[in-house]
Amino acid sequence: MDYLILVINPGSTSTKIAIFNNDKLIQEQTLKHDVDIIQSFPTIISQKDFRKQIIIDFLTDHHYSLTDIDVFVGRGGMLKPIKTGGTFLVTPAMVDELKAAKYGQHASNLGAVLAFEMAKPLNRPAYIVNPVCVDEMEDIARVSGLKGMERTSIFHALNHKAIGKRYAKSVDRDYDDLNLIIAHLGGGFSVALHRKGRVVDVNNALGGTGPFSPERTGTLPTFPLVEMCFSGQYSLDEIKRLLAGKGGLVSYLGTSNGLEIKKRIEAGDQEARFYFQAMAYNVAKEIGSLYFVNKGQIDAIILTGGLAYSSIFVDMIKEYVQPIQSVSVFPGEDEMRALAEGTLRVLNKQEKLQVY
Repeated sequence: MDYLILVINPGSTSTKIAIFNNDKLIQEQTLKHDVDIIQSFPTIISQKDFRKQIIIDFLTDHHYSLTDIDVFVGRGGMLKPIKTGGTFLVTPAMVDELKAAKYGQHASNLGAVLAFEMAKPLNRPAYIVNPVCVDEMEDIARVSGLKGMERTSIFHALNHKAIGKRYAKSVDRDYDDLNLIIAHLGGGFSVALHRKGRVVDVNNALGGTGPFSPERTGTLPTFPLVEMCFSGQYSLDEIKRLLAGKGGLVSYLGTSNGLEIKKRIEAGDQEARFYFQAMAYNVAKEIGSLYFVNKGQIDAIILTGGLAYSSIFVDMIKEYVQPIQSVSVFPGEDEMRALAEGTLRVLNKQEKLQVY
């Protein structure tokens, strides 16, 4: 059976929209929004009608209407921890939590809300796929070292799961039979141990743990961080912005742009090379820690995300890792296709639809 799928992926200053006929991409567009317009809205959820009209206009421009769409799927937002990854039916309870930003403000919260509000009047289904709050971690991986403070799972679950399944297909294996270490390398980094289809350990990519990345600090020395927090020089929001947004390469080199840093390295900028190397070193350390907590029983180490396009950065990581295990590279983060693929697995009864 053919399904026409509308994929909605809201970002902080953009809305990505795509139409798939089953797994065939028909139309895709990234619509950039003026920062002044976005900032004129008091909350993320108050942007809903503005973004909805943009989606309707996109459909009209490409000679479609909402009634043509069989299934609506949005990028999942900040929800309570979900114990098993997969594709979820968007419910009124989920929408209420996202509208209230009960578990955090993020542009991706709009994905499920928009999908639901467009699907409901037509009596069509609305889904999300592997939101960032997928939490399959083992109890032992949650122990932080301070009672009452647990390690939590916030990571690029959508791309991680999609790449895990894509790699498995490429080697004619089942994702649920493999042990993988996957490193998503974007503005933030998440390095995860996928054991037999479950992400049993991963750094918190939003909360500032693990390796530093282009925009995030990763794990910091504890005492100096505490002293900075109590120095009186920063508010809580300013500290959080330093950890996620102004940390990492931005703090060292003044930019998170991988192409710009590549050009600086090729022009002989030794400072840029040093911090790029340090970032690769940190990624390799994270990979190594997961390799050994799984007792060396790893089928593949995989690099993905935007920075996996950088041959310089990938080669730096390989220098550390490949003496132990070969590295596979799946550059980019094809979130739109990952959302469509997750939807199709449910529609084709390859996976069970889950209810939040």
